Amino acid sequence: MTICHEFAVHKLNEGGLKRAEEIAVLFNAFLFALESTIGTDGREVAVVRTKLEEASFFAKKAMAVNPINQQ
Repeated sequence: MTICHEFAVHKLNEGGLKRAEEIAVLFNAFLFALESTIGTDGREVAVVRTKLEEASFFAKKAMAVNPINQQ
């Protein structure tokens, strides 16, 4: 059976791993800047954190599906 591309596993090469780390650093810096402005308490901030986690996941997946980042 062929696996649909939506569910495929992508092994990253060194460049891909570096890009994944860069994406994580960018999202972390953005969250820190936001929380410095809006605070860290409350349901809305929790939703912001969750949505940024989701966005980070999709940013990393978008990077991972690019063949230049794969082993």
